[in-house]
Amino acid sequence: MPHPYVLLSAAVSLDGCLDDTGPERLLLSSPADFDRVDEVRASVDAILVGAGTIRADNPRLLVNSPERRAARVAAGKPEYPLKVTVSGSGDLDPTAKFWHTGGEKIVFTTDKGAERARALGVAADIAPLGPDLDWRRLLTHLHDVRGVRRLMVEGGGTIHTQLLQHGLADELQLVLAPLFVGDPKAPRLFGPGTYQGGRLRLVETRRIEDVVLMRYEPTAPGTGALPSAADHHWLALACELAAECPPSRTAFSVGAVIVAADGTELARGHSREGYDPVVHAEEAALAKLDPADPRLASATVYSSLEPCAHRASRPKPCSRLILDAGVRRVVTAWREPDTFVEDADGSGLLAAQGVEVVVLPEHENRAKAPNSHLLA
Repeated sequence: MPHPYVLLSAAVSLDGCLDDTGPERLLLSSPADFDRVDEVRASVDAILVGAGTIRADNPRLLVNSPERRAARVAAGKPEYPLKVTVSGSGDLDPTAKFWHTGGEKIVFTTDKGAERARALGVAADIAPLGPDLDWRRLLTHLHDVRGVRRLMVEGGGTIHTQLLQHGLADELQLVLAPLFVGDPKAPRLFGPGTYQGGRLRLVETRRIEDVVLMRYEPTAPGTGALPSAADHHWLALACELAAECPPSRTAFSVGAVIVAADGTELARGHSREGYDPVVHAEEAALAKLDPADPRLASATVYSSLEPCAHRASRPKPCSRLILDAGVRRVVTAWREPDTFVEDADGSGLLAAQGVEVVVLPEHENRAKAPNSHLLA
C-alpha cells in the first residue's frame, strides 16, 4: 500500500548518544542547525515522535518561524504539520505540551491502548491499529486517510530503529555533534536487531557551524512481497531511465535496473539502448553482466513495465531471460496493456516459476509518461 516518504531526523554525540541522563535535555545541535530543522518541519505534512520522547523531552514540535508558517498557509496547507505519536500502552500525559500547541494531533496505539488514552482525556484523535502496533498499517493510514505525503520522524531511538529494521525509512538525516556523553545508560540512536544489509548511500554532507549534517538513503532491496523504501528508490530510477528511450510508435519505452541484495547496482538499461531498435530494457541490462555472476540469484530486477512474456523480435522474451539468469525477485510499476500483445502477462509467467513479483502502482504514472502517445 502507498506510504508517505519517511525522513528520520536525529542529532547524536560522537559516541552515538541522543542525550545524557541529566534532568535537562542535552542540546546537541547548533543554533543554525535548529533553524534547518525548523525549515524541514515546515516542508513536511506530519511530524512523528514516540511516546517515550514526549515523556522525556516534553517537546512542542512546532514550526517556529512565522514566515515559514505563513508560507504554509499561502500554499493551502495547515499552519502546522500534523503531530503524530505512537504508544502501545496508551499511557500518555494529557498535560504534555505536545497536545496543547500547534495544530492537529493523532495517536496510533493498540486496541487496549486506545481505551486507556481515551480514558485519560488525551487531546488528539485516537487511531487503534489492532492488538499490536503495525508500522505499515500506520503509514498507510497516514497516507490514505490523513493525506500525508512527507513524514518527518524525530525520535526516539526505538522508533528510528524499528523503521529502519522494517525497511520503511526513505532517508536518514543525521547531525553529528562534537562532544562525548560517555554514560553507558544514555539513550542511543539505534538499538540491536536485524537491519537490512548493505551500505547506505551518502547523498549529502554539510558543515553547519560546529556540527555536520549527513544525509543517507537506504540501498538494499526488500525481500519477498513486502516492499522496502529502497525498492521505491530503485523503481523510480527505472522510470527515469524509461524517459531516456528514443521515441517509438511501435514499442514501449521501459527502464530497468538490476540491484544486488546488498544494494549494489549491478547494471541498468533502457529500451532501444545503443541504437538497437528492438532491444528491451531488461535485456540490455542483463547483457552487461556475466551470466555466471553469483549475485544474480539474490538480486532484484526493477522494471518500469512488467517484463514481456511474448515478443517477435528476439528468440526469448525478457521474462525468460530473467528466469535463465536465476533472478528470483522482480519489482515493477505497471502491467503491460494489450497495445501490442493481447493478454500479456510477464508477471504471471515469472510467478508461475517461483519468482516474487512486486507491483508498486504508485509509480505507474511515471512509467506511463514516456508512453502517453501509445495509450491515447
